[in-house]
Amino acid sequence: MFTGSKKFIWLAYLLAGTAVLQLTACGSSKTYGDVKFMTIPPGAQVVNLRDDANLGMTPVQVTWEGKDGKPEYVTVELTKKGYKNDITSFWVNTRHKTREAAAGEPQPVTVELQKRK
Repeated sequence: MFTGSKKFIWLAYLLAGTAVLQLTACGSSKTYGDVKFMTIPPGAQVVNLRDDANLGMTPVQVTWEGKDGKPEYVTVELTKKGYKNDITSFWVNTRHKTREAAAGEPQPVTVELQKRK
């Protein structure tokens, strides 16, 4: 088997490897945050400008996935026929450990759209 110094070196590698695995697992925990989009009047399309994803029509609640509770900066465009397009930016707080917890405490984002003349 292992003798004196070889046993110590093997044990040191084992402990270092375990520590790295634990730090890696802790550093990549998923967290969640929800935003409830509302417009005056309702019925506007919400588009995430980062990837042009259609997030739905207001009122709509959307879940964001983050890492380690770090906030995410989001920019969306709101469009509705007969109204000027509106672009708004905000921080999504991704502090919740589950989607369900985030859904229970959505951040409100309300925009009043301006009629076209």
